[in-house]
Amino acid sequence: MSEKNLRVGLIGLGSMGRHHARVIRATPGMDLVAVADPAGDKFGVAGELPVLPDVAALIDAGLDAAMVAVPTIYHEDVALALAEAGVHTMVEKPIAATAASGRRVAEAFDKAGLVGAVGYVERCNPALRALRERLDAGELGQVYQVLTRRQGPFPARISDVGVVKDLATHDIDLTAWVAGAPYESVSAQVAYRSGRENEDMVVATGRLANGVIVSHTVNWLTPFKERVTIVTGEKGAFVADTLTGDLTFYANGTVESTWDQIANFRGVSEGDVIRYAIPKREPLALEQEHFRDAVRGDASGIVTMAEGVATLDVIDAVLTSAAENRTVTL
Repeated sequence: MSEKNLRVGLIGLGSMGRHHARVIRATPGMDLVAVADPAGDKFGVAGELPVLPDVAALIDAGLDAAMVAVPTIYHEDVALALAEAGVHTMVEKPIAATAASGRRVAEAFDKAGLVGAVGYVERCNPALRALRERLDAGELGQVYQVLTRRQGPFPARISDVGVVKDLATHDIDLTAWVAGAPYESVSAQVAYRSGRENEDMVVATGRLANGVIVSHTVNWLTPFKERVTIVTGEKGAFVADTLTGDLTFYANGTVESTWDQIANFRGVSEGDVIRYAIPKREPLALEQEHFRDAVRGDASGIVTMAEGVATLDVIDAVLTSAAENRTVTL
């Protein structure tokens, strides 16, 4: 693909789509040339552009690339239409409503030789990117455990999926990415506490293929917002706060203790604490740049559709585990 600006279309002008519209317009090398949403443009993001009724009309505008931000249940149909039309596409997470559906989408883009990406924006969070770099550099030594907490009040934007597919999907994707290994097994419990048909709380534990143990607490019923990833290893623990973009390192203590009662305790002691000064960019802007670069030939920054399907396999395992009250091996 040459360096001329990419003609980009956006379908879905809801609570995520409005941000994508803003970011695409601000991304060098991208021109937002068409927008579509059968429900209209309630946030007024179309500007000069007509609001098209469907994906067929979007494709007719003549696109190099597209962003799909429709409700999850429509991801497969919209993405398959774009693949058939030869349009490079990024689909908001999760890739589709089920793993089987996601597989069909991934295969269609693979077969067509097109860029297919999934919008797991947490991977572009400055705290998690800095964490991954430091883990890759061996600053924690061997990684033992990854723990995530993603809690807050119910968001009115969600109607078609529960908390597992909407929120826990982020934690599963980022955990496998940060720890560098796929899930091997998972065990979960869910709860339905607010009268909706989908689950609104989940606690899941698991093991990755490299032996790292993981834990996820996710819900829509906590009256404060929390987005924390804690990675514990042989040299201490990293705490990434993706709400603030902060990364803190808690080192294991190296100071000898002469207090016998403490010295005899076989655990680790507290050492230095460092909060890193890291550059902070809007994650969505970086995600869109990675997609642009992938269309131009450098796909190193995107979350691939194959990765999106692998995450959905874990999501399905979480829901199966909760429904059948057993550990599921992947």
